[in-house]
Amino acid sequence: MPDLESLIFVSGALHLATLLGSAQVPKELKFKEELPKVGPLLRQWILVAGLYIVINLVAFGVIALSFSSTLASGEPLARAFCAYVAIFWAIRLIIQFGVFDAKPYLRNRFLTIGYHGLTCVFVWHTVVFGYAAVRGH
Repeated sequence: MPDLESLIFVSGALHLATLLGSAQVPKELKFKEELPKVGPLLRQWILVAGLYIVINLVAFGVIALSFSSTLASGEPLARAFCAYVAIFWAIRLIIQFGVFDAKPYLRNRFLTIGYHGLTCVFVWHTVVFGYAAVRGH
């Protein structure tokens, strides 16, 4: 089995790759048609929340790629950061399975495979960073 440092490094690359899937969201959710239907504050909130998520994905990816050995060290700050990332993705999974209904948007095989592939990546992040968070020195 690969060491934790390698798993975190792979997770960093997967965070950045996730942005490719995220780039499809505005098109698939028809932002151009749907966002003008909501009030300005709600529209701004949706766009800012989306940008905030993108910024987090970039930060998680860059930090994991640049500091994978530090994150795998078991040091308190590394464990705290890993716990934050694990909780971020665990909450995302809870929302995905408990709130979102993506079925109407899985209109073809490509979207269905992408959706389930991203779900596997989210589970990967939760497990890898969760393990790094609870693992001591």
